[in-house]
Amino acid sequence: MVDYIVIAVLAVVILVGVRASIKHFRGESGCCGGGTYKARPKKLSKVVEKKTFRVEGMSCQHCVNRVMEAVNGIDGVSGAVNLRKGVAVISKAYPVKDEVIRTAIEKAGYQVTETR
Repeated sequence: MVDYIVIAVLAVVILVGVRASIKHFRGESGCCGGGTYKARPKKLSKVVEKKTFRVEGMSCQHCVNRVMEAVNGIDGVSGAVNLRKGVAVISKAYPVKDEVIRTAIEKAGYQVTETR
C-alpha cells in the first residue's frame, strides 16, 4: 500500500514539473522573477539608424524587461524586444557603436549572436 502512495506522489510531482517546464519554454511563466511589469521603449526625438540584434538566452517577460532596460540605459538608444523571435530592434538618435549595445545586453546576462 505504501508503494502505491509513493508512486502517486511522485507522479503528481513529475506532472507539476512537466507542466511548469512547458510554460517556461513557451515564455509564459515568470522564470526569472516574473511579474506583470512590461518595460517600454524610450521615446527618441529622432531616429538616424535602426539595427536588429539577435539575442539568445531570453525565456520570459522578465528577460525581455532586463534587455530593454539595459538598452534603454544607453544615452541616445531605445530598444524594442521580441521574445518569440529572439531579437532586439535598436533605434539610435545618433551614432552609437554596436559594441556598446552588445556589452550592455551581455552585462544583463544574455548573448548577442548576430547584428543586422
